[in-house]
Amino acid sequence: MPAMLIRARLVPELLVADLSASLAFWVGLIGFRIADDRPEDGFAYLDLDGAQVMLEERDPVSRQWVTGPLDPPLGRGINFQISVPDAAPVIARLEAAGRPPYMACEERWYRADTIEVGVRQFLVQDPDGYLLRVSSRLGQRPLRAAV
Repeated sequence: MPAMLIRARLVPELLVADLSASLAFWVGLIGFRIADDRPEDGFAYLDLDGAQVMLEERDPVSRQWVTGPLDPPLGRGINFQISVPDAAPVIARLEAAGRPPYMACEERWYRADTIEVGVRQFLVQDPDGYLLRVSSRLGQRPLRAAV
């Protein structure tokens, strides 16, 4: 029996045009697993080591909270950071599927109080245009003086 899912306290629910295409991307390429689903409702709850997202297929006659037009690309103005142990296998799966990054992989160091935290990260859009920032930690180092 699989371990019981510990649900995160904040989980975005994304409306998508085609749940099958979204699952092929989120599960098949990014590496999430389906933790719970209701195919009859076009719904899936996904988990990747505690990173969680709900996907719901858009249905104009269903009870869905839509506050304005859903013009592609969806999710303008937001990106979802997903922490993974190693970004390289995700990049390899995306490349093999012909899915180019929105932003190429980079190494970046961010100030966090009195230290810097390093990440290897890249951006990719899902089938509906939602922007995902996949990152893996590189560690931390002392804060460098401003140049």
